[in-house]
Amino acid sequence: MNDTDTTLDDASVASFNLVMDRTHHILIVEDDPVGRQTLAAYLRKENHRVSEAENGEQMRRVFAAGDVAVVMLDINLPGEDGLTLLRELRRQSEVGVIMVTGRDDEVDRIVALELGADDYVTKPYNMRELLPRTKNLARRVAAARLVTADEPRKYFAGYTIDIPHWSLKSADGEEVRLTRAEFELLATLVSHRGRILTRDALIDHVSRRDRDPLDRTVDVLIGRLRRKLEADPKNPRLIITVHGIGYVFAG
Repeated sequence: MNDTDTTLDDASVASFNLVMDRTHHILIVEDDPVGRQTLAAYLRKENHRVSEAENGEQMRRVFAAGDVAVVMLDINLPGEDGLTLLRELRRQSEVGVIMVTGRDDEVDRIVALELGADDYVTKPYNMRELLPRTKNLARRVAAARLVTADEPRKYFAGYTIDIPHWSLKSADGEEVRLTRAEFELLATLVSHRGRILTRDALIDHVSRRDRDPLDRTVDVLIGRLRRKLEADPKNPRLIITVHGIGYVFAG
């Protein structure tokens, strides 16, 4: 989406810069009071506004008040676990979500990404590393809320993607529901139609995280997009795999 042509007036630029420079509201959902309060104190020291919740009920009360940019969500919660709460968040919002857990389990990580998590960290984590991940995700959420309507729509295979309004519609006008990460990846592919993009390049557009040669984020998201967009996901015609390199959008 970074390559999309955009025209902003002075007021829009000023508004954009203001939001990008401001502190963000971070919600930590963690039942361990020591870990939660330590992380909250660190984020507050970095001038972020932080709310705390130890379970799903408290999370809902904070979230209902609005303006949360990023939810840092522990998987192992009493009662409703973090994956259940992630499903709920994704049904109602495209807020940034970072899953935080003591499990170093690839299955948990893949499931979280499948459900729409933006990032995943395991304990013990380095808070100096977690801070830029959180700030970058919060900025992306803020930027997405401020993109103007001046950018062109793009069309492919009967679909209409409206990048500034984060909207994808099918040929019959029905809204196709995508997570933010799915939308970012699709917008990047469509904006570079016919160009082979490496996994490293795509993950830069989607998660802004340090590259991990074993990271399957892009592959997971591509699989989800194919199931939603392709007539035959096992024989894709829109998003083509270039073995050993990455993907190309041929729609």
